[in-house]
Amino acid sequence: MTGNAPGTNAQDTYEFTNTNKWDTRQLVTMALMCAIGVLLSFVEFPLLPGVTWLKYDASAMPAMVCGFAFGPAAGLAVGVVGAVIHGILMADFSGAVMNILVVAGFILPAALVYRRSRTFKSGVVGLVLSAITATVMAILGNLVITPMWLGVPLDAVVAMILPILTPFNLIKAGINAVLTLIVYKSISNLITPKKKQVKGR
Repeated sequence: MTGNAPGTNAQDTYEFTNTNKWDTRQLVTMALMCAIGVLLSFVEFPLLPGVTWLKYDASAMPAMVCGFAFGPAAGLAVGVVGAVIHGILMADFSGAVMNILVVAGFILPAALVYRRSRTFKSGVVGLVLSAITATVMAILGNLVITPMWLGVPLDAVVAMILPILTPFNLIKAGINAVLTLIVYKSISNLITPKKKQVKGR
């Protein structure tokens, strides 16, 4: 974008050229992150005592790293493809749909916030919003998908919302958020497209 901002002199303005395009390097990075996400989806362990059927995995973290690096569309693409691949490998259609809902809720808020302001504070704020949104999406998915495909009575699902589903999904999203901050900070200089800053005329 060119032109002068209101109240500024021409010599003080800058032209920013954003090179965030899905070029070959970015597509390769996304494919690698997708593969890592699929592998991580098979590394599972329970978080809540006595609730062994709800297990944590870090598969959403690589997608969130891509969301920070390349934008919400790229992050969502990596997360959705990973969820679909896992669903195909496990022959679990309902699980794939649930994962897509949760991945969308986790990636989009943080990636959108971080795209507007690429600061550590914005990343943290976005990830907090993402943890809440992902939890809401998980609960909504359970209310619809669990009774429809798994045959669990709706009232039984409702009874699990506060004592089981909410804390589990908040803890899961919180762990993935912390991992995202650690991993992204470590590799952002390697994978984030460069921005070209040109002196304005």
